[in-house]
Amino acid sequence: MANSAFIPLREAAPKRSPHGFALWELGFRPFYLLAAWVALLSVPLWALQFTGLLPAALLRGSAWHAHEMVFGYALAVVIGFLFTAGRNWSGQPTPTGRPLMALALLWLLARVLVLSPYGLTSLLVNMAVPWGAAWGLWRALSAGGNRRNYFFVGLLLMMGVATAALHLQALGLLTLGLGFGLPLALDILMFMIAVMAGRVLPMFSNNGVPGLNARRDPRLEKLALASLLALLAADALGLGGWLLLAPLLLAAAAHGVRLALWQPWGTLKNPLVWVLHIGYLWLPIHLLLRAAAGLGWCAPGPATHALTVGLIGMVTLGMITRTALGHTGRPLRAGRIELCAYLAMLLAALVRVLLPLLAPQFLMASVLISAALWSLAFALYLWRYTPILMRARVDGQPG
Repeated sequence: MANSAFIPLREAAPKRSPHGFALWELGFRPFYLLAAWVALLSVPLWALQFTGLLPAALLRGSAWHAHEMVFGYALAVVIGFLFTAGRNWSGQPTPTGRPLMALALLWLLARVLVLSPYGLTSLLVNMAVPWGAAWGLWRALSAGGNRRNYFFVGLLLMMGVATAALHLQALGLLTLGLGFGLPLALDILMFMIAVMAGRVLPMFSNNGVPGLNARRDPRLEKLALASLLALLAADALGLGGWLLLAPLLLAAAAHGVRLALWQPWGTLKNPLVWVLHIGYLWLPIHLLLRAAAGLGWCAPGPATHALTVGLIGMVTLGMITRTALGHTGRPLRAGRIELCAYLAMLLAALVRVLLPLLAPQFLMASVLISAALWSLAFALYLWRYTPILMRARVDGQPG
């Protein structure tokens, strides 16, 4: 069942003390913390280097920044989410304990190796992270006969191919189109978010705002997801410019109507819900800005950051708060810390996208301000959720 992704699995096990250490009990715990830490530290480092306040030799420029946001931050959130949801989809355990610890350590090693001179070793370790996660997820899904979600395993394998392509291009060993690297990975993340949003956002909205009546249209769902798969294929083939104008406009319209059916204007009293709706709004905005950039009407940067800071940043922040609360037995309510984090992320996206569009001469300022707001959001998250993620569930249940 789609809705079971966020229903804690109730195994027959003795209740535990809510003060016990539980970091390795379920995938969301270590990987949400790792994601928040890499988001908190790497973005301001990149911003300081971009603006010349740190030596250029310290990091490896925009390539490092892009790689770490996708294969460091976003991939960690995806792994934590899928390991947790996969257990409920299949009724089978996903990696916990030592296997989970080993994958987390592999992820940490990958973060170090991307800054090292050991290019081939970095390639292998960075590719092993999503492939290891795919193996752990597949074992649970196959044991539970949950074929409906096998495609997530395929998407994780494709993430491994994407990071391998980036490394091979950096080493001068691959001359295929750049679409096999970062654009492919971003398209995969956008598709994953679109799939999960369609499954859970109407339910979250109706549960969180009584009487809202958010709904789904099956034909529109197929069109919206198919449009993103078409863009993924186009990027993999290296297509662009006028050829993508119609698909981009169609996809933007489909996802805009899809969001309207979920009635986002009725969710403003519930931050745990509106953060996901506002985050999802950045998807059609990204598609429209990408179309404009393809026509030469604006630079590509705003489109990219509408996707990365707006869509990925806001939706993942909303999900790692909501799922952390739900899977630790806490009430699904956002307090002042969560609200401040959501607003900081929203402002980070607005500054990073709109300021370069309206006043390109303030690009440096937009990078610094947006980076500070982004880091504030994750500092607040770590302050609030580090003890929650490290301690056992408050209801004594496993997980």
